[in-house]
Amino acid sequence: MTATDFTTLKLHPLLLKNIASLGYHDMTPIQSESLPLMIQGSDVIAQAKTGSGKTAAFGLALLNKLNVKQFKVQSLVLCPTRELADQVAKEIRRLGRGIHNIKVLTLCGGMPFGPQIGSLQHGAHIVVGTPGRVEEHLRKGTLRLDHLTTVVLDEADRMLDMGFQPSLDEIITYMPKQRQTLLFSATFPEQIQSISQRIMKAPKMVTVATTHNSVSIQQRFYQLDDQFPRITALQLLLLAYRPSSSVVFCNTRRETQEVANALADMGLSALALHGDMEQRMRDQTLVRFANKSASILVATDVAARGLDIDELDAVFVYQLSREVDVHIHRIGRTGRAGNQGSAFSLFSAKETYKIEALEKHLQTSIEVEPLPSMDLLNEPTFKPAMATLQIDGGKKQKVRPGDILGALTSEGGLQAKEVGKIHIFDHCAYVAVSRRELKTALHKIERGKLKGRSFRVRHIRG
Repeated sequence: MTATDFTTLKLHPLLLKNIASLGYHDMTPIQSESLPLMIQGSDVIAQAKTGSGKTAAFGLALLNKLNVKQFKVQSLVLCPTRELADQVAKEIRRLGRGIHNIKVLTLCGGMPFGPQIGSLQHGAHIVVGTPGRVEEHLRKGTLRLDHLTTVVLDEADRMLDMGFQPSLDEIITYMPKQRQTLLFSATFPEQIQSISQRIMKAPKMVTVATTHNSVSIQQRFYQLDDQFPRITALQLLLLAYRPSSSVVFCNTRRETQEVANALADMGLSALALHGDMEQRMRDQTLVRFANKSASILVATDVAARGLDIDELDAVFVYQLSREVDVHIHRIGRTGRAGNQGSAFSLFSAKETYKIEALEKHLQTSIEVEPLPSMDLLNEPTFKPAMATLQIDGGKKQKVRPGDILGALTSEGGLQAKEVGKIHIFDHCAYVAVSRRELKTALHKIERGKLKGRSFRVRHIRG
């Protein structure tokens, strides 16, 4: 047994049994540093980035002290975005599946308010949500925190960046004074220090080295003349390297939409993700990117925060951020889990001061490379291997992934390997299918039956 083995912790036997079945044996640095402190009941401030194992750290701490027989909200986790909240709730459910009857509820904006009230009336042990919607439920009296023992602020720096400070302050007023407060943040601006002093009691500080190993990320930098269009530079890099999955980071919502539109006009499979989008379009965009039927996601930092993106081949930094920490976080989205990743950054002569700041931080000199040949603009663009179908039936119509897979692979249909990820929402479902088999897939759903019913289906383009 090593010092980082989960069995060295005072965890509930059922939790230990479950995490062993999930393949969790050795703790990550953030887990070994913070979990013993959290289990003993200390307030903790932890510096941790996405991908460090922080969710499992606080998730296990919450589950360990939970009283399942008391059907009241005992833990509250606040996250900056709905995507992160969904991801956190999913992980907590997975970690707690060995303990009978644990109820984890998500409360996020962009979702109907009514059904959330109904879910709260049925009771929950752990609530995971975004500050705006949680505050709204507290104000209306539909959520009560009288029995709360623990609150977690996840990605606290981003919540403050997004203007959630007033909501956080208001939410804290509804909590018992006697509670455990856990704060996780990738960076530590003054606002974080200020909020921690106000809401925490003698917090223990945990800092671990970044989990984004720069050795597994190949960084390339390109200096552009003022006259050279930035969008053309991006197009050349995409055509030269042809990544099957990449994120382009922009600094503003408007730029994000403009870049995505320009790439789509060039025949590339690009989608925008920013805060001005309505929830349905946001869900659809994330589904298409996750299921590999769109290869390029153009996003702002806030929109991309907390996205659960696997196997990201490359990151393109369209505009350098003013903050070195943000740049490191952007490029850290690729090259995960030991895979080689690539990061391409564009900058102008006016931005050389940002490059100098990066050199100082990375303690290395940055080599500027020439852009690929302009001849590439005559090359054909590349299309993803998958396409997305939207089916007008979801959870409320009792549609399950197995029903969709069965319909597509029935006699004369697709092989199972030609069906990709399936995402099911309340009133619709999305399924990725091989682009080559698109007509067959449409035909199978249109003519076949799901749950004994016919549902409308369409191919989502653009």
